[in-house]
Formats: sequence, structure tokens, C-alpha cells
Amino acid sequence: MKFTSHSRLAERISKMANENDEDFDSESDENSEYPAVDDIDWNAFRHALGSLGLFDDMFLAMQANNLAMVDQFISGIEQEVLEEDIEGRDYGRLIFLNAQTQMWIFRVYELLRTWRARVKEAIKLHENGGLKLRIDALRLEKGFIHANKLSRADQLERMLKNPAVVDRLREDLRLTHILFGQIEFLRVSMAKHEVSGKAKSVAFSPGYGRVNMWTGSLDYQLESGQVILGTLNRRQIADGIRAFVDRSEIPDDNAIASFDEFMKAGDAPDVVKDIFERGLSTKT
Repeated sequence: MKFTSHSRLAERISKMANENDEDFDSESDENSEYPAVDDIDWNAFRHALGSLGLFDDMFLAMQANNLAMVDQFISGIEQEVLEEDIEGRDYGRLIFLNAQTQMWIFRVYELLRTWRARVKEAIKLHENGGLKLRIDALRLEKGFIHANKLSRADQLERMLKNPAVVDRLREDLRLTHILFGQIEFLRVSMAKHEVSGKAKSVAFSPGYGRVNMWTGSLDYQLESGQVILGTLNRRQIADGIRAFVDRSEIPDDNAIASFDEFMKAGDAPDVVKDIFERGLSTKT
């Protein structure tokens, strides 16, 4: 099964960056973006994360495995919600689903944030010639065996011996940038009740989700004041992570810059107007 939801978004943003006037409304039906729950490869989540550079770490892999198991568990609840009659919907189940969903999203955010920070640090060490010093520091004898430090040193040594690894890491950062940016935006609303990037702001409806009619997952608005940038649900995040194995459409610098501009659109009404006049769909 090939998941390409983040690739579609990257393509739309890239077209916007190039000021292409093509009509973006000719998207296929929304339900075609979601594979049936019975068709999901439940191993694909952790395998996709494991395909990223510097993710060959026992503790990152353990957390990825935890998230994959809970993904399958929550997907089962979402399917039950989807199959319920709307009039007879179990609201206790919905409350439980919302709680589990938010905890899962928080954990996904922290895992990706930790990994991305580690990758950025490694690239910076490569650029300033500090890899060897860092490796030596990690391997410095402390009177006991610190397996995790030794593992980190081994990772950095592979970078030192093969600079091509650095190019792959830069690609991995671009590959994950858009989905991580969306998760980060939503996480600020849920956890801090603020709008991402706006200190002391007040989020409109933090943690409030509506049932997605195709998956049973909860759709949360990505809002910035009076501007709704789109929606994001847990299933989109899980499918987006599974899509990391598809490296055919890695966002370029223009796509990433345009995405970052779009996510700040609530700060600049003229930018919002320009984006929507050029036809960027707010669907994620």
C-alpha cells in the first residue's frame, strides 16, 4: 500500500510557490486519500520511521513501536465510531477517542521533534568540523558502560566516514517538514491553548474535534484567529508517517518556504488573500 497524502500537499504547495495558475479544485474524492482500515499494514508505521537517518536507535525504535501498537488500537475505536449510527452514537466512546487521540498526537510530536533536533545537531557538527570531538566526548570513559552514548558515537562515526549520509539526513528533514509542521501547529493549540507562533494568544477551540465521515478519526481545525488553515486528523498523521517510505516527491526548498508562509497566514491577511486567490486547497 502506497501512502501519498503528504506528497499531494507538497505538490500543491510547490505549485503555489511557482505561481502556477492551474486549478487545484480537481482533486479526487476525499475518501480516496484513506486506505480501508483492513488494508493497512500495521508494521509500515515503525518501518517508515526506521527508514529515516539516525533512527537506528534502540530507544527511538522502541517509541516508534509503542506508537504503532497504539495506532492500531485507536484505529479500531475509530472504526467502531465510523460504523455507529449517528443518532445512536456512544458519546462516552467519543470522549475516550478524543483523549487517546490527543495523547497519541503529543507522543508523535515529541518523537519527531527529538529525532529532528538530533539530525540538525549532527548536520551542524558536520558543517563546523565538530564530529570527531563529539564522538570522542561520547566515548570518553566514565567508569561504566553507557550503551546509549556509544550508540550515538557509532552513528556519528558513520557520518564522519561517509559524508553522503549527511545529504540523506538533509533529505529526511525536508521529507518530514510539512507533516511535522502541521503536527506542531496542532500540538500548540491542544497543549497550550494558543495559536502556534503567537505568544499569549488564545486558541479558538483547542482539543475540539469532529468525526471524519470516511475514517471515524477526529478532525481538528488548524486555526489562526479568523483564518482556518485546514484540518488535521490522527489518521492523516499515521498515514503521512507511513508515507515516509515514498521518497519520490520530497518537498524542495520552495515548497517548504511556501508551506511555512502559509502556516503563518493568520498574521497577514494579504498573504491569506493571495494564497486563496492562487487556489491553494486548505485540505491536508
